[in-house]
Amino acid sequence: MTVQSPSALSERLAELGERLRDLELRLESPDVAEARRVRDELVAQIGDYLLPRLQSMEAPLLMVVGGSTGAGKSTLVNSLVGAPVSAAGVLRPTTRSPVLVCHPDDLRWFEDDRVLPGMSRTTGRDAGPGGLELAPTTGLRAGVALLDSPDIDSVVDANRTLARQLLAAADAWLFVTTAARYADAVPWELLQSARDRGTALSLVLDRVPAEGVAEVAAHLRAMMREQGLGEAELLVVPETPLEDGRLPAVALAPVRGWLDSLAADATGRADVVRRTLTGALESLPRRVAVVSGALDEQEATAAQLRADVESAYVRGLDEIDEALRSGTLLRGEVLARWHEVVGTGDLMRGLESRLSRLRDRVRALVTGGPASEARLQAAVRSNVDAVVHAAADRAAERAATEWRARPAGRALLAASSRLDSASSELLDRTREAVREWQGDVFELVRKEAGNRRQTARFASLGVNGAGLVVMLAVFAQTGGLTGAEVAVAGGTTAAGQRILEALLGDQAVRTLAARAREMLLERAHGLLDGEAERYDALLAPAAPEPDAATRLREAVRGIERAW
Repeated sequence: MTVQSPSALSERLAELGERLRDLELRLESPDVAEARRVRDELVAQIGDYLLPRLQSMEAPLLMVVGGSTGAGKSTLVNSLVGAPVSAAGVLRPTTRSPVLVCHPDDLRWFEDDRVLPGMSRTTGRDAGPGGLELAPTTGLRAGVALLDSPDIDSVVDANRTLARQLLAAADAWLFVTTAARYADAVPWELLQSARDRGTALSLVLDRVPAEGVAEVAAHLRAMMREQGLGEAELLVVPETPLEDGRLPAVALAPVRGWLDSLAADATGRADVVRRTLTGALESLPRRVAVVSGALDEQEATAAQLRADVESAYVRGLDEIDEALRSGTLLRGEVLARWHEVVGTGDLMRGLESRLSRLRDRVRALVTGGPASEARLQAAVRSNVDAVVHAAADRAAERAATEWRARPAGRALLAASSRLDSASSELLDRTREAVREWQGDVFELVRKEAGNRRQTARFASLGVNGAGLVVMLAVFAQTGGLTGAEVAVAGGTTAAGQRILEALLGDQAVRTLAARAREMLLERAHGLLDGEAERYDALLAPAAPEPDAATRLREAVRGIERAW
C-alpha cells in the first residue's frame, strides 16, 4: 500500500472520526442498532488503529488474542512467552484488564498513548478497569506484540465492549476457539467483522481430541471457506494436560513455529500491516454507508414525526374555524347578551322602525358601566377559551397517538412528561390572546370610523358598541357573511345579516367581520403552534442535523482522494 499524502489522509480520517463520534443516532428506527454498532467500531478503529498506524508504520505488529469464554487465550499467551503474564483460571470472567506482552526493546512503542490512547498504562502489575497492563518479556521476540483481551462473550458488558475495542486496534487477530465451541454464533460474528474490515486473521483450534483432529479441523476449514476466510491460517492445538499451567512444547509447536516465523520475517510483518491497513481503508465507504443510510432514515423519521404533529394541530385549527362558522361560540353568557341586543325573532319584522332603539340598546349594553362591559368581554373570552382548549386537547391526543404508533415517537414519549393533553399554561395564554384580539377589533373599528361615509353610523353606536357587533358577527355568521341566516345556539334565536348591516352598513360589516375572524384564527394558530412546540422540543435534540449524512459522505470522499 502506498499513501500519496499520509498527513492529508490522517487529517481526513481524524475529520471522519470526529463526525462519527459526535453522531448520536438517538431516534429509534429499524436499522439504528446496527448503525450504532458500526459507528462505534469505526470510531474505535480510526482512533485506536488507523491514525496510530499511519503515524508509525515501523512500529511492532500488534496481534490481539481474542476468543470466547474459557477458550484458553490467557493460557496460550502464557505458554508462548513461558511465564504467567496473564491471569488464567476456571472462574469467569478471568481477564478483567487487557495485558500487552512485548519484547523489552519494543516497550517504548506502547508506553505512550499512540495505541489505545484512552487507556492508562501500568508495567508488571494489574492495570485495573480502564487500564492497560504492559508485560515486557524476553520470551517473545521483538517485532510482534500480543494483546490478551477479555472474552468476546463475557457476562460483563464492559468486558465485551472492551474486547471489541481491542480487536479494532489490532494489526492482526489470533482468534482462539475450541473443538467444542468453534461453531458458536458470537465468534463467527466477530470473524465476519474481521473479514469485512480486512483485518489479518489466524485461528487457533484448541483442545481438539486426538481422534478428532482431522475431522474437526476439516469441518472448521470448510466453515471458514463458506464465510470468506479460506486464506486465514488455522493452527490446531490437541487436547493435552497442562504443565505448570502451560501447554507442553509439543502441543504448542504449531502456534510457536508460526509466531516465531512471523517475528523473524520483517517483510512478512510489514505485509500483514499493509494488508490490514489497506483492508480497513477500503472498508470505510461501505461501513460509513451503513451509518449515513441510518441518518437518512432518521431524517425521514423525524420528518414524519413532525408531519404527525403538524397534521394534528392543523386539524385543531380547522375545528376552531368550524366553531366560528357554526355559531358554537355564541352560547351561554354571550348568547344571553346577544338576546339583549337583538331581542327575539320578531325584531326582523320591524327592523327599519326599530333601528334607532336597537342602536340605543347596543350602546347601553356596552357603555352602561365597567361591570356590564367586563361581563360581556369575559363571556366572549370564556367561550373562545373553551373552544381553543378543547381543540388543543384533541390535537395533543391525536399527535400522541400517532407518535405511539411509531418506535421513535414511542421512545420519545416514554422519556418525557405527558403530552397527550393541552398544557397547563394554555388557558392563561388563551385569555391574553383573546384580550389582545378584542383590542385589535376595537382598533379596526376606530380606523373604519375614519371613513366619512360611516362616521355617523359608528358614532351612533360608539367604538365599543360597533366592535361588539363585529365580534358577534364573527361568531354568528358563516361563509364570510354571505347573507344566509344562521340558527344560533340550538335554534332559540335567528340572527340575520340584515341586523348587522342595518347597524353598521353592508360593506363595513363584511370587511370588519372577515378581518376580525382572520385575526382570531391567527391568534388561535399561534396558540396551537405554541402547544405543538412541546413536541418539537422533544424531537429536535434527538433528530439528526439536516446535512449530517451529506457531511459523512463528503468526509469519506476526502479520504478516498487523499489515499
